[in-house]
This record gives sequence, C-alpha cells and structure tokens, in this order.
Amino acid sequence: MKKIFLLLIAYAWTQLNAAELKSPNGQLSLNVTVIDSVATYRLDYKSRPVIKQSRLGLELKKDKDLIHGFVISKVDTSTFDETWQPVWGEVKNIRNYYKELAVTLSQPSTKRSIIVRFRLFNDGLGFRYEFPQQDNLNYFIIKEERTQFAMTGDHKAFWLPGDFDTQEYSTVTSKLSEIRSLMKSAITSNASQTQFSPTGVQTSLMLKSDDGLYINIHEAALVDYSCMSLNLDDKNFIFESFLTPDAIGDKGYMQTPCKSPWRTIIVSDKATEILESKLILNLNEPCQYSDVSWIKPVKYVGVWWEMITGKSSWAYTDVNSVKLGEFDYNKAKPNGKHAANTAHVKEYIDFAALHGFDAVLVEGWNIGWEDWFGKWKDYVFDFVTPYPDFDIKEISQYAASKGVKIIMHHETSGAVRNYERHLDTAYKFMVANGYNAVKSGYVGDIVPRGEYHYGQWMVNHYLYAIKKAADYKIMVNAHEAVRPTGLCRTYPNLIGNESARGTEYEAFGGSNPDHTTILPFTRLMGGPMDYTPGIFETHIWKLNPDNKSYARTTLARQLALYVTMYSPLQMAADLPENYNRFLDAFQFIKDVAVDWDDTRVIEAEPGDYITIARKAKGTNNWFVGNTSDENGHLSKFKLSFLDAGKKYKATIYADAKDAHYEKNPQAYTIKTIDVTNKTELSLQAAPGGGFAISIVEVPAKK
Repeated sequence: MKKIFLLLIAYAWTQLNAAELKSPNGQLSLNVTVIDSVATYRLDYKSRPVIKQSRLGLELKKDKDLIHGFVISKVDTSTFDETWQPVWGEVKNIRNYYKELAVTLSQPSTKRSIIVRFRLFNDGLGFRYEFPQQDNLNYFIIKEERTQFAMTGDHKAFWLPGDFDTQEYSTVTSKLSEIRSLMKSAITSNASQTQFSPTGVQTSLMLKSDDGLYINIHEAALVDYSCMSLNLDDKNFIFESFLTPDAIGDKGYMQTPCKSPWRTIIVSDKATEILESKLILNLNEPCQYSDVSWIKPVKYVGVWWEMITGKSSWAYTDVNSVKLGEFDYNKAKPNGKHAANTAHVKEYIDFAALHGFDAVLVEGWNIGWEDWFGKWKDYVFDFVTPYPDFDIKEISQYAASKGVKIIMHHETSGAVRNYERHLDTAYKFMVANGYNAVKSGYVGDIVPRGEYHYGQWMVNHYLYAIKKAADYKIMVNAHEAVRPTGLCRTYPNLIGNESARGTEYEAFGGSNPDHTTILPFTRLMGGPMDYTPGIFETHIWKLNPDNKSYARTTLARQLALYVTMYSPLQMAADLPENYNRFLDAFQFIKDVAVDWDDTRVIEAEPGDYITIARKAKGTNNWFVGNTSDENGHLSKFKLSFLDAGKKYKATIYADAKDAHYEKNPQAYTIKTIDVTNKTELSLQAAPGGGFAISIVEVPAKK
C-alpha cells in the first residue's frame, strides 16, 4: 500500500509539472515537462520524434540562473485563427492558425517567474521567453541563453560556420557528426573565421533526418535582443542557443517587462512544405503603418556589377589625392574609372526607361570612397555630398522626365554612430531629390564601440534606421545587416536584405553550383533577399581582364532565379551591353513580376533542385522557375495550378542540350507553346542550370 501511495504522489506531481498541446490538424504534438526542476519540451510529428526532450532557460550574469528550481505554476491554452494580407509577398492571403500554450514557470527560491509561450501551427512550433515585471526580476544581464534543440540522430545538415559579423559563406552540406572536421575548411574557403566554436553554426539551419523528415530551425521577430546561433554537442546531437555578445562579452541587457524573439522549428515530410511555410511571418506583429501606399515592389538596374567585377570604381580619385579635412575634390585628379558620373548614369536611366524598369541604383556617387575602410572610416561619409562628376539635380530631373526613380546608396563602412547622426539629414536630402528607396551597407568592423554586426546593439540600430526611414516614406534594402526574422511583416518598408552570399561572390571566385538550391531553405526562410541575379556574361574576365572568376550558372538559370529567389526588390544586375546581346532571353526579366497573388512549390530537394510557380499580382499570368545543382535535374510536372477551361501561351526559356555551367553557360533555347491546366511538361536542367517559363492567359474570343 505504501508503494502504491508513493506512486500516486509521483503521478500527481508529474501531472502538475507537465502540459501538452496538439496542432490544429493534430499532426504535431508538444510536451512541456519540468524534470528535476528544469523546464523541458519535446516535439513530435505524426507520432515521430522531431525534437527530443530539450532544456529551456537562461543563464544570467551576477544573478541566479533562470534554468533550475522551476515548477509550473500556471498553464493557459487558447486557439487563434485569422487571415491577413501582406503589403507585398508570395501570396495574397496568409492564414495564421495556431494553438497556444502559455506556461508560467515559478522559481520559489527567488520568488521570480517567467512565461514560456508556445504556438503550435500545422507546420511547426514557435516559442519565446516572456519576463513579466516583478519585484525580484527587474533589470538583468543575459550571460547566455541555454535553449536546446535535441536532434533524434546524425541528420544531414545545410550549415554556415558560426560568425557574429558575416553570413557570406558558402553553405556546407554534411552530417552533423562531420561539422567539426569540416569547419576549418569551411572557414578557409570563405576567407573569414569562426568566432566561437568548432561546431557552431548559424540559423536558419536546414536539416534532413534519415527517415525523411525536413526540419528548419531559426528565430522570428528579433527585436532588442542578440541574434541566435547554435552550438552543437556532436556526441549527442544536441544544439544549444548561443547569442551574439557585445564588445565586453555580455549577451543582452533586459528590463522587465520584456521578451525574447521566437525560437522556430518548421517540420514536414515534404521539402516543398518547408518552402511554403509562413510560420516565421505569422510570429511577427502586424504592420505598424496605417498608410502603406508608398511601399511598392521594385525592379531595377544599376552601376553595381561593373564595380564589383573591377571594370569600374566606386571612388572618383586616388586616396593620395585628398587629405582628411580638406576634401577639395575639384583639385583632385579623377581616376578615369568612376562609374557614378552624370553621363554614364544617364545611360542606365535610358536603358531602364526603354525596358520598363522602375529604378536605377547608383553606388559610389558620394565623396569618401577613397578611404572608406581606412583611418577616416568613422566619419568619412556625410551621405549628401556628391563627387564633382555627379550632378545630383541634373540626374534627378532627367530620371523624373523618363519616369524612372533613382535608388540612393548609403555605405556606412561600419561607422554606425556617424550614420545615425547624419540619418535625418540624409533622408531629408533623399526626399528633396525624389529618392524613395535606399540601399544601406555595413561593410567592415563596427565602430566606434567594437560591437558585432549581430549583437543587440546593432539589431536595435537596424530597426531604428527602418523606422526612421518610414517617417520619410523611404524603403530600405539593408546589406551586411542581421539576417531577417520576418520583421518585414511589421515594417514592410524593409523591402530587402542581403545577409547572405549574394551574386557579388560570382566575381570574387564564385559560389557552389548548388548555392541557389539551398538559400531558399535557409536564408529566405526569414524574408526576401536582394540576391541581384540576371548575370548573362558569366566569364568575368570579359569585363575585367584582371579578374579570372566565372559565375557557376547557366544563363537560363539566371532567369529562373527571379522566381525561385523570392524578393519584391529584384535587380537586373548585368551591364546593359550584355543584355543587348541576348534581348530574346532578357524579355523574361522584363516580363517577370515582383509581387504575387499565389505561389506553388512544385518540387524541391535542398541542395539538388527547386521548381516554383508564382501567379503575378492582379493578373492571371504565371511564372515558373527551376534552379538545379551541378548534376542538373529532369523536371516532370503538370500545370494544374492554371484555371480550368482557360487557354494560355507559355514561353519556355531552357538550357540547350549541350549547356553546362562551366563549359557552355550561354546555350539556351526559347519556344512558345499553347498550354492548359492539363498540360504536362518535361524539362531538363543542365548541370548548374535551370529553366524559366512565362505563362500568359489567352483572352477568350468574343
């Protein structure tokens, strides 16, 4: 009897310190349990384990941790279901449907409490820490967040080395157990170095289990908190959160009431469903602007690629021609390679107007590029003073006469305080000259405090710049900023980011042929990327004989990227003269939309291939794109997404039979056929290739 009584007590204690939740469709189940006074969670999908029992909590500096000594004091559950419309996006309507479990954890020894809020969707889980205002937890410093993600085995992973300042690495594909041995070569091949652990990786992290589960780990709504990376215990296959530190090693300064970002786990047995997930967007707050009429998707060209390849320069003169504090550029000798001059920019404006592009991006227009990363970097740019050969008034008037916008460029060179003190003046200058969008950059070490790009201090700066831009009705495309976490829902003037290895690396030695088959599963999970596709001349030395790089892609795949690499901000990145050589292929770039009513992921396998169909906003026209790795891919699919009973004209831009990303990248074919929703296509992508299709509805005869 005594043994039975003790068992009953143990059973009752377990029930008191456990809570469960199922997703709306019942396929995902969450279990939250306090074990030995430590809160843990477990996630299953279709009765298969996804995340094994994993620890929750945070370690504090100078205070007792928020890991041990917990009991569950309260459990609240609720259901939420809404449909909302993004200002711009991949689909017209997004359903936000989840079951919520709010678990209050009390720590009797300190009389403190926190809430862990879980939201379980049909496609995954989001959870965050909430810190209510209370007497014994007011201001605190995070030493480390100790959230765990315990894997069920030695999964296949698509990962980037852990780094607090850059994401511009080539993705490594390996088993979890191989990360440690591959880390050094992954770092060396990218000419950078990891900053914390031989098994540290960045999010968004894509995984595939041996039994066919696709798992994505990231974060959502990163606000006033440090960006999360993951350290791997490669003996037990347990990831643990690792926050970006500040200049003195602290991970976050918090004052209650406050909260962490959401930690996200997206899971499916279909890779296509990972790409279709809107979980990260749904975990962000609704749009904060009452007027969004000024936020418009943009297709643009610009004097960027010729500078990236070394054909032209950002700087007007040599650094030795000017002196700090004098800046008499009228006396300086031009270097003869400066791209952002009035006459040349007018040529780009003419090209944009001729082909129906919205805007022209001009980089290198303002003084300071001679030494933007040197001894003057903390105050070299003022963001309003043009070089002598760039007449900003004439350019603005000329662009306006052609119906073309000019996109501003603000390179901060990492001098963040310098940028902040100039920000209002710079935005006012933009408004006065008719600019409504800016590309900002943060190349180099952050000054003056020695902060990292992804720490709490810089996370706050990026959002400050975005919100300040909204005051002036300016859209922002931030490069070298923290990776996106869905904040574009809340602040839709954040129309683009780089935050990954973009097309520019094709001029710096190249990217792996599978790169664009992985980025949608990793970088794009949190928001769109300004990838700058459209490179037709893949042999870089034809632009600059001193640059021996080549782009590892076929021309046809460059067209496909406008569909597979989602962004409301799309650049035709190559030079006008290269497009003029292939005007038949260039037609697809002119035609393809940048805003969508519907998206269907037809087929996908990370690292191998992706095929996506998208319906252009406000039309009945569709565009299809496929990107494939070095092995190529045979795609067979039906056009079942088209409206039944209607006829369409499909123009197919495909790799030629002898196309190859190394040997014959510019070999392509174009054909036009009649199609319906019953049509089945069979298309072969070459190694490093792909295909693109525009499908236009044929009006019914009257």
